[in-house]
Amino acid sequence: MRRFWGAVVIVFLWIAPAAAQQSDYPNRGVIKLVCGFVAGSGADVVHRYLADKLHALTGTPVIVDNKPGASGNLAHAYVAHSKPDGLTVYPVGGSTLASSVHLFKNPPIDPLKDLEPIGTLLKQGWLVVVDAKSPHKTLPELTAHLKQKKGNASYSTATVPGTVLGELYKNIAGLETVQVNYKTIGDSLNDLLAGGIDVAMADAAWTLREMKNGRVRALAISTKERMPALADIPTMTEGGVPGIDVRVWWAVMVPAGTPQPIKDQLRGWFDQILRMPETDQFFKSIGTDIFISTPEETTAFLKEDIKTWGDEVRLAKIEPQ
Repeated sequence: MRRFWGAVVIVFLWIAPAAAQQSDYPNRGVIKLVCGFVAGSGADVVHRYLADKLHALTGTPVIVDNKPGASGNLAHAYVAHSKPDGLTVYPVGGSTLASSVHLFKNPPIDPLKDLEPIGTLLKQGWLVVVDAKSPHKTLPELTAHLKQKKGNASYSTATVPGTVLGELYKNIAGLETVQVNYKTIGDSLNDLLAGGIDVAMADAAWTLREMKNGRVRALAISTKERMPALADIPTMTEGGVPGIDVRVWWAVMVPAGTPQPIKDQLRGWFDQILRMPETDQFFKSIGTDIFISTPEETTAFLKEDIKTWGDEVRLAKIEPQ
């Protein structure tokens, strides 16, 4: 009997600290929102908005921890190997996670096993962008120009969606455009404006900012249908390049093994943020639409996207790195 009660005490002493840690979450430290891109990027802007709102709801310090590099893989691995205590939170493109499975011979993580979803955040398309001074006002005009230039034409990309969009555009339209990679899409701006690059495949937040500055013009969006937040920008299909539907959606992820009560608490906070009127206004200002779903639905989206991105990577004829 003494052995029995001794075992009970040991189990209690093991469980009690873990339960206490969960009950006082998040008052044990700083919440980090990990961002796979550099400060000032479109993704970073979203992270900083979420950090401000999360801090206001929790009263806990919330910082953005930028981990750029390797097309998001550095951030993926960092989060997957972090302590599952709810203090490392990862707003990330579900499409980026899904495509990484196919774009790299040795992906650093399995997104279905090493990360767990809190829910989705937003969805957006990628944009075909030219210099605002370019004579090309429509996608058909740009396509004709690129065909004329043949192998001397080039496009810039800094992200997985941009690369896939560029290669799909190239293959479907019969172009010989050369791909030029940059660390960030902003790094390609000077080359685009100087004529060294013909066209950029860019995210909406960056594009809208540079459109307001009078530097660039968006000719088409990568989604099958027009996005409500960017209703004036035609689709690739409308521009004579059918069959393209590169859509990007974001989710909030945490390391696998994060306790369910902590995940539920995070879910509640992010749900509140997404239902704020100012969040809708903010997302529209950067060309994105709010996208809310359950953790179970998020997992289903990710599984479906892994298959879809595999098909698109093969169609774009992209060789795994």
